[in-house]
Amino acid sequence: MKSVILASLLFVSTQALCQQDTSIVKLVNPKTVSTPHGFTQAAIIDLGNSKMVIMSGQVALDPKGQLGGLNDFSKQADQVFLNSKSIVESAGGTMDNIVHLGFYVPDLSNLQALRAIRDKYINTKIPPTSTLVQVSRLFRDDVLLEIEATAVIPKK
Repeated sequence: MKSVILASLLFVSTQALCQQDTSIVKLVNPKTVSTPHGFTQAAIIDLGNSKMVIMSGQVALDPKGQLGGLNDFSKQADQVFLNSKSIVESAGGTMDNIVHLGFYVPDLSNLQALRAIRDKYINTKIPPTSTLVQVSRLFRDDVLLEIEATAVIPKK
């Protein structure tokens, strides 16, 4: 009898946990960036005193889904950072809240241009962590880079 009561209490406790508020993670698609197909632009995770924003890889698609800067690496990089800025701001943060950037480029000859554009958007005195990966190609031949970002935004 004792084990039946204990099992019942365990079941009820587990059920209560499963029914608690699951809003710790919110998947969002801000209207200021293109609407993706088959994925979400950002996951916003409540960390208590702050929130983490994990962004999907951003490419140079404007809010209407049009590629900006055809064959122009600098223009594409600028659009990618504008997209990232838009996402972090929609979550209540700034580009200073970016803690990690992941770069995927098929051509490393654009590295200086990438750094110049990046430095217009990030805090260069305390830059975020970073990963740069050369890839054989991206999902479209006219897309010249993809950047993913993570931000941690303190709650006010």
